[in-house]
Amino acid sequence: MQSHLLQVAVLATALLPHFAGAAPLTLEAAQDLAVQRSESARAGRAGVSSASELARAASQLPDPMLRAGIENLPVTGPDRFSSTRDSMTMKRIGISQEWLSGEKRAARQASADALVAREGVQARSAVAETRLNTALAYLDAYYAGEELKLTTLMEHHAHEEFEAARARLASSTGSGQEALALTGARGQAEDDSAEVRQLQSAAQVALQRWVGTAADDLAPVAAVPLPTEQAYVAAHPTVLAKQFDIDVATRGAAVAASERKPNWTWEVSYGQRTGYSDMATFGVSIPLQVAPSERQDRETAARLALADKAEAELEEAKRAATAEYRALTSDTQRLRERIERYRAAVATPALQRTAAATAAYRSNQGNLLTLFEARHAEVATQRKLLTLQRDLAKAQAQLAFKPIAQGVEQ
Repeated sequence: MQSHLLQVAVLATALLPHFAGAAPLTLEAAQDLAVQRSESARAGRAGVSSASELARAASQLPDPMLRAGIENLPVTGPDRFSSTRDSMTMKRIGISQEWLSGEKRAARQASADALVAREGVQARSAVAETRLNTALAYLDAYYAGEELKLTTLMEHHAHEEFEAARARLASSTGSGQEALALTGARGQAEDDSAEVRQLQSAAQVALQRWVGTAADDLAPVAAVPLPTEQAYVAAHPTVLAKQFDIDVATRGAAVAASERKPNWTWEVSYGQRTGYSDMATFGVSIPLQVAPSERQDRETAARLALADKAEAELEEAKRAATAEYRALTSDTQRLRERIERYRAAVATPALQRTAAATAAYRSNQGNLLTLFEARHAEVATQRKLLTLQRDLAKAQAQLAFKPIAQGVEQ
């Protein structure tokens, strides 16, 4: 109950600034919201709880058996079905208990604890996946909003220049060709904005799927620390899961190996006879393992083979995680270089071209079409730059949030 109240409090704290309009939604707040409402994370916690409950019973002895019955009851002759006439007839009640050695119980407990640890990794993997998917959706929505600002600006410029062309045409200082060209340009700018609004709407719906509420105002994403290759591989969800699979299989093999020593069952019973002395019986049952090499040893070998399988899968997972890290770091490096080169070789000259076209127009040495083309080219370069920056941010998000973070609440 206290845990539920704490989650509600965290959720309310994260939502309050957004609803109150005090501040835009940040990436960190969006991730916290997503984790709090994630059904995958809840399923992971339930899995840990289930395994923990089973682990508490793993080292317990089996339940004792209550035994009751009648021995040597006559079924023929004059005393048939009488429990008091024949001296051999005896009413018996007893109890038996299968006994597991301390070594066996310790092996079973270790196996159950390994299952709990593996479920814990699965739960943390669900949290990490939720945080990563939320970050990717957040970045798509944020950069769509930034791109919409650019297309809206271009739409505003197109409208201004169209009105100016109409005024010039009315005063006979402009041409009809110029006015028609700017009419088409204005329509294109409006369509560009409509297209970006459509993309933004889809991105906001994708983000709402994680955070549970509409988020129109998003804060810029701050730089996140990126892990080293060793840290990335060590905390990769698949690698961690395979490591615990090895432990589970190894512990299971130890349990199977312990079954080579049979479990003894102790029994004590009390028999009551009519007219004769009562009887007490003490006994022990010992399973006879007539072919352990064909049964118990086979099960142990099967469990050890599973451990070998998990080790091979772990090595493959490490290779895949290493390749994934190197591909992402290569992408981030190439995107940084492209952004720097594009900013210097394309964006800056486009800005200078707009400034020159504006100055020429104001001094009556340029026309509206030239100014519009310069402004359009500048906005197009800024949109391309935003696309590169978005791709870089998403690659960095995968590097930062794909590994299982230490100390993250499940």
